Amino acid sequence: MSRAPRIYISAGEPSGDAHAAAVVRALKRRLPAATVEAFGGPHLEAAGAVVLDRMERFSVVGFVEALWKIPAHVRLLGRVRQAFRANRYDLVILVDYPGYHLRAAAAAHEAGIPVLYYIAPQMWAWGVGRVRRLAAVRQLAVILPFEERFFRDHGVAATFVGHPLRDRPPPPSRAEARHTLGLDPTRPVLGLFPGSRAQEVERLWPAFRAAATRIVAARPEVQVVAAATSRGRYPGPGAIRLHLGDPLAVFAAADAGLCKSGTTTLEAALADLPMVIAYRLHPVSFAIAIRLLQVPHVGLVNLIAEREVSPEFLQGAVTPRALADAALPLLDPLSGAARAQREGLALVRERLGPPGAGERVAAIAAELVG
Repeated sequence: MSRAPRIYISAGEPSGDAHAAAVVRALKRRLPAATVEAFGGPHLEAAGAVVLDRMERFSVVGFVEALWKIPAHVRLLGRVRQAFRANRYDLVILVDYPGYHLRAAAAAHEAGIPVLYYIAPQMWAWGVGRVRRLAAVRQLAVILPFEERFFRDHGVAATFVGHPLRDRPPPPSRAEARHTLGLDPTRPVLGLFPGSRAQEVERLWPAFRAAATRIVAARPEVQVVAAATSRGRYPGPGAIRLHLGDPLAVFAAADAGLCKSGTTTLEAALADLPMVIAYRLHPVSFAIAIRLLQVPHVGLVNLIAEREVSPEFLQGAVTPRALADAALPLLDPLSGAARAQREGLALVRERLGPPGAGERVAAIAAELVG
């Protein structure tokens, strides 16, 4: 290409913003003259992208909740489609956020712009029939080891690039983490990880709080700390410490965790933290999801290990008693349950691949614009 490439990168939520930023930093090293414009947030901005539309107003979870955001997404897609048709870009990179990005991919494809999709839609879980919607994608960069074969078997050019969590700094030592959090280094610690979105916290916090109360009643020496965010509300914490900010210290300090299903479980795996997995959705969203679900597990650690490493509880099964009963034995690092989980978590870490996911995505992008 005789002129500097023009790249559009799109990320609709905080995690995607961070992953997209890693790609942009790597792209700037490979293609320093490239122009990068974006739909995103503060991480993309800090990485050097020109953020045309801010993502903060768009992020939601669940089928029902997403309905309220449709008009805003339609307006955004209209603006983006016009830019695509005006031949403004040489490459479109879409990061996660499939509800909107599958439409954006189609718009780019119609305009003749190659599409690189990073962090694939979880069609292996919810909609094998929807794989045809990826026909607009030139290259799919996947972050879970089993996804490469799944998408290739369904006719999509897919490459496993490793998981971006591998690029995060290693957790502090347990002693250092407990000192940071003001915890007694000699007593066991239960970590609560109810998620980062307000909706997730609202649905899981009451059960997590009540489970922690049951655990402390059974073992009064247990300390409880929750990984909290400014977006969540945590009423009636009692003796539970709320840690705002980077949850890495909580993962490192804990002996066991109650974890929201999703990437949180991989963060726990990287910290070698035995866990109990839970998830709740809006009742209508869950009724839709459970009919579409096509995999034997919901927890990513269980899917990657191809067996149940950590017990998981969904919707009505997320009760304080069930969570407490499953978590109590994990607080003893020498228990059979804790040892068995750590064996499984070691396998998960191995299968997540080496660091450098953002670099590998940038390499694919450079080939596509070359």
